[in-house]
Amino acid sequence: MVDVSVQEIVEAMQAHGGELHGDGSIRVARIAALEHATADSISFLSNPRFADLLDSTPVACLIVAPAMLDAASKPGRACIVTDNPYAWYAHFTQWWKRRTRPAPEHHIHPSAVVHPEAEVHETAIIGPLCVVERGARVGAHSWLKSRVQLSEGCSVGERCIIHPGAVIGADGFGFALVKGGGWTKIEQLGAVRIGNDVEIGANTCVDRGAIDDTVIEDGVKLDNLIQIAHNVHLGRNVAMAANAGIAGSTTVEEGVTIGGAANIMGHSRLVKGVNVSATTFVSRSILKPGTYSGHFPFDDNASWEKNAAVVRQLSKLRERVRSLERQLSEQQQ
Repeated sequence: MVDVSVQEIVEAMQAHGGELHGDGSIRVARIAALEHATADSISFLSNPRFADLLDSTPVACLIVAPAMLDAASKPGRACIVTDNPYAWYAHFTQWWKRRTRPAPEHHIHPSAVVHPEAEVHETAIIGPLCVVERGARVGAHSWLKSRVQLSEGCSVGERCIIHPGAVIGADGFGFALVKGGGWTKIEQLGAVRIGNDVEIGANTCVDRGAIDDTVIEDGVKLDNLIQIAHNVHLGRNVAMAANAGIAGSTTVEEGVTIGGAANIMGHSRLVKGVNVSATTFVSRSILKPGTYSGHFPFDDNASWEKNAAVVRQLSKLRERVRSLERQLSEQQQ
């Protein structure tokens, strides 16, 4: 159990700023959501909508923005003031976890299978039942949790976390139709290159490239159950929620966000500044920053294409109808 003073917390977190207001000797033993906080809890308030909880909560310490300090201050309560409470809280959880949950005992778990020609940095952690194939590389301080597959020739950078069941470097979906209606396999000769500070969720699959590599740049965050097809290129700090999928040879530029269960068609580009809402189907490149949302009923392809073209013109058609209605009204008067 952790028992630490607020003063100790602020000192430990000094690299991230944060100004202490109130009694630094107050002690905390747990992190809690504001609505469930107890007298030995630390919590945060980043959304003013929850300010009505401030008077009733017994929380010992609050992480707040400067504008909320007066409302949050109370006898017997300490406040840590920072411009971005949520980001400060995120850094704090990392410090807290290091204190409360010891690192795994094994550099490479005895049940893991690591090829002799694979390169695993001495500070990396390879969890139970992982497979690291020939020529694969794992960088410093990265952690492959249980049952992760890192296939031949694929690389993981530094400080990455890959959650259980993820598969990095399975063959991309490549087949050529042959005479007679069958399929012949197109060998997938590329690999997967993952940068630094990447996190990949449980049971997510990142396929190896057909010729060139599939690339995931630094800082990318992928949720659970995501499909990244062959030759996709994800730019820095792209974030994707669960059940999303990106078809092959698509480029997603820096900082793009993709909501849960969204699907991106292949051979397209999403430029920096694009945000795709959950369950949206993106059928073409998006070359203008903004938030995009939408669904469309399933139909035979010819009808779908005709109807999709009409839907894109609905706003203009509405204005034309309104104009005609005004003209008709004027003629009737």
